[in-house]
Amino acid sequence: MTMTDNLSHISPDFDRARSGGTFSAVAVVTGRLDAEQASQLRAHAEAGGSVLVAVEPGDEVARDLCGVTVTADLPRTEWFVTLGARPEAIRLSGEVPITSVLRTLQPAADDVAVAATTSVRFNHQPTVVVRTVGAGRIVSTGVSDVVALQRHATLGPFISRLLRPTFVPSTTTLGLAVVGYGPFGGMGYLHGLAATETAGLAFVAAADTSADRINAARADFPDLVGHDSGTSLAADPDVDIAVIATPPSFHAQLALELLRAGKHVVMEKPMALTRADADEVIATAQANDRTVTVHQSRRWDTDFLAVRRLMERGDLGNVFNIETFVGGFEHPCRAWHSEDSISGGAVYDWGSHHVDWIHQLYGSAPSRVLCSTHTRVWQDTTNVDQLSLWMQWADGREATFRQSDVCAIRRPKFHIEGTDATLEGHYRPLRTESVVPGRGYVEHTSHHAEAPVDLQLARFDGDHGLITSTVRPAPDPGWGFHSNLADHLLLGEDLSVRPEQSRDVVAVLEAAHRSGNEGGTLIELDL
Repeated sequence: MTMTDNLSHISPDFDRARSGGTFSAVAVVTGRLDAEQASQLRAHAEAGGSVLVAVEPGDEVARDLCGVTVTADLPRTEWFVTLGARPEAIRLSGEVPITSVLRTLQPAADDVAVAATTSVRFNHQPTVVVRTVGAGRIVSTGVSDVVALQRHATLGPFISRLLRPTFVPSTTTLGLAVVGYGPFGGMGYLHGLAATETAGLAFVAAADTSADRINAARADFPDLVGHDSGTSLAADPDVDIAVIATPPSFHAQLALELLRAGKHVVMEKPMALTRADADEVIATAQANDRTVTVHQSRRWDTDFLAVRRLMERGDLGNVFNIETFVGGFEHPCRAWHSEDSISGGAVYDWGSHHVDWIHQLYGSAPSRVLCSTHTRVWQDTTNVDQLSLWMQWADGREATFRQSDVCAIRRPKFHIEGTDATLEGHYRPLRTESVVPGRGYVEHTSHHAEAPVDLQLARFDGDHGLITSTVRPAPDPGWGFHSNLADHLLLGEDLSVRPEQSRDVVAVLEAAHRSGNEGGTLIELDL
């Protein structure tokens, strides 16, 4: 179809309705229509395409195309949208808030169905409607802020499902297992808990070379089947999804074995230690028609979600510098995390999260990297004491990730500069105190990086100088990764963590490790 100023293919982070190839794209309308445009859109829908229209008051052409009229044009504020009792609402919250201008709608044709309503003075008014046209659909929304709609955790998936004429809800439950259950409170327990609490998933098995850990896993999850190896687990017919939670040096090898055994695979970060290994895993998943993804769990950290929202809204202007930090002055852990040959090196640990954050905020991987390292205090580990990874993009934007075990005064967790504002967030101690009978005073201090940080936003104003404000972390999204995994496998929705994204993170980490070993060589990337 011919695209015009107010018609465009929907952005990549909105589900582009890949349901069996029934249509090629989703067209989004954000302005008034003329008759020629409406004719193109109708033909697009009749051929199996889908159309999303943010209906404007008085647009008679849109009324005829969508089969609705606007009954009220209400101001921008927080509105609560209630999803209808439709198949597309499966596993989504029934009522959610969104801030936008709101237009209430009235169906003007018999073939229009109300999909969602909004409470206006205790009276529910239609605000999302669906019209089937030929083999496709036209979805009309009274939420005028289409960008906010597309990014909304509940309404985004709901709208994308409505745009899929062949959407079929699934009540199947997939068996999830963990290879490398680990100690109590580790990644095995986390994935088991997440699967237990996520619709569409069930925690069915675990593998570990330690019999004691398998016994502990059975104590945590009584119905679990224990295995003494990944090979044994790969043969278990009740396992649909295998999570690899072993040390990083084993990730790629295990992923290949499990994919070839017909399992969908989730890899703990880092995906692999080399780009070549990551590419082989991706190719093997494609050859076996299996899904592979990486548990980039920190994408759901509530302070990072707040940072991302501020950047996407444009509150910082054009961002050109991002700095992140993790660490302190304390002895490194004495387990495999500090052994270069098993972990891959210090940069592969927290760097897997921070580099992924930076890629997400900038929208791509850098074109060049340089890493400087120090080993000056801790002599019993093979990882470096401190590293500073500098990244640059082709347009001049830059970012720096620093990790240190010799930094007694912590740097900010986030320091982000844009043309309109600067954003910063500082770590805070998280300490719980209690008096326990028989023990007296008990204090517990959690790892400093676990508590989300408040963000300080400073914006320049010509009349007042700098105006500062505090931004709290975003609402907790719950088991966001696992919910998306289930929705991808059962409902055909996009993966939040595409394997190619994690492969690009590995490429940066591999180059950084090499640069550090070579004394800070500047390395050009071709991604």
